[in-house]
Amino acid sequence: MNGPEIHVEFAPGLHLFVPHARRRGATPVATDGVSSLGHVVESLGVPLTEVGGLVVDGREVPVSHVPRAEERVQVRAVARPQRVPGAPLRFLLDVHLGTLARRLRLLGVDTAYESTDIGDAALAARSAAEKRVLLSRDRGLLRRRELWAGAFVYSTRPDDQLRDVLDRFDPELRPWTRCSACNGLLKQATKDEVADQLEHGTQRTYDVFAQCRDCGRAYWKGAHHDQLEAIVEKALSMRTQGG
Repeated sequence: MNGPEIHVEFAPGLHLFVPHARRRGATPVATDGVSSLGHVVESLGVPLTEVGGLVVDGREVPVSHVPRAEERVQVRAVARPQRVPGAPLRFLLDVHLGTLARRLRLLGVDTAYESTDIGDAALAARSAAEKRVLLSRDRGLLRRRELWAGAFVYSTRPDDQLRDVLDRFDPELRPWTRCSACNGLLKQATKDEVADQLEHGTQRTYDVFAQCRDCGRAYWKGAHHDQLEAIVEKALSMRTQGG
């Protein structure tokens, strides 16, 4: 680019996305004189889903702002908790976030998940059609223009991923109300209603069951319940403590 030179400073929370040389305060950036500031920021590595505001010479500007020579730009991180207006808060996760999807569903958060790779275009289109926040670690996917809303998942560890999503979006938690397999809502069920899914030992040992209204899967407090209970209790404790 041979157009106007500006100086851009990124908030510490965005340093992950930019080279080390751009993490030390405001650094010069050559622009082409016609591209928007949003385009410039993305070209430097930061998805706009992670930008909470753009401040030019002390005043906030939209991503469509076209930079002029010598402007000083501050790129702010998203404020937490982040509000997503326009639809009930619900999520769509890409193929790499299956464990996070199951944990969000365990907490009763409306979470769609693609267990096969349907492609970036289809994911972005579903985000727009269903007004779901797309969660992904794929920066290219988060830069797609057809996205309704999105967020970068900062960690590769499911515990940290869940903590980050809960901290960022503060969703309503209703544990034990959704199917971990398909996201459908659960209902109470009798042993007879789910008998065809139970082994003899389970039939003898358990009396309280739930069943998915959509896919019919049966649930009971089995061998892994203590582990699931620990995830739920930790999430609820985080909510009580305010993060």
